Amino acid sequence: MIITAFPVGFFAGLFGIGGGLITVPFLFFIFESVNIDRAYLMHLSVGTSFSIIIPTAISSVLTHNKHDSVDIKIIKNYGIFVIIGVLFGTIFASLLDTKSLLLFFTIIVYFLGSYLLNTNREKKLKSNFKLLPRVIFGFISGFISAPMGIGGAVMNVPVLRYFGYPINKAIGSAAAIGFIIACFGAIGFLTSGSLLKANLPMSLGFINIPAFLIFIPITMFMARIGANTVHKINKSKVQNMFGIFLYIVGTIFLYRYLSF
Repeated sequence: MIITAFPVGFFAGLFGIGGGLITVPFLFFIFESVNIDRAYLMHLSVGTSFSIIIPTAISSVLTHNKHDSVDIKIIKNYGIFVIIGVLFGTIFASLLDTKSLLLFFTIIVYFLGSYLLNTNREKKLKSNFKLLPRVIFGFISGFISAPMGIGGAVMNVPVLRYFGYPINKAIGSAAAIGFIIACFGAIGFLTSGSLLKANLPMSLGFINIPAFLIFIPITMFMARIGANTVHKINKSKVQNMFGIFLYIVGTIFLYRYLSF
């Protein structure tokens, strides 16, 4: 867990992702190696990931905000629809088994990676973000993030890019939205795990306490480094790196799904 926390925090700050895309796969393998109930492996990984994202996202957002890369207005106008999606997504996730969650995670990550790698960065993007797309994309972002244990940046960075946000501001704003998603996601998995009476070792609901305590100090420190780094890299390269990163994560989970 200690070794894993370093790249989780760095990439959380670099891509504004909260770290869930790395945390969930690693926690899955760690929990599996200590013989956690297979029926709840993915649920525990996702719930714990959300709890870790909360303080990590705070560190990341504060650093991005210093670079004027967080749009507070879009958080207010978009965040409420994200929250509604998270609540419904958490209920949906509690009804799925681990293998179904693995497949769901893999498909979404591949799709979003393809979008970023194939987007024409020279093309003029849309310049406004009206109510209807905010409602639709906000709900979808929250709904998909909940079963995946992520802060939603894998969806919100492409969405904000599509509606005209520069890549740096899209990443910073997505990190802030990720904080909202993580808060409600953690509460949801804490509650659903308790209601299902999962009784997993050293855990509250679907949140593992030792993992939370180990990850937090490291990821918060590394998130600041990652967030500062992204503002020193060419914007086009950042978008390509994000897309490749998603492909790598998707491939890891596809392999795990096929061998589960």
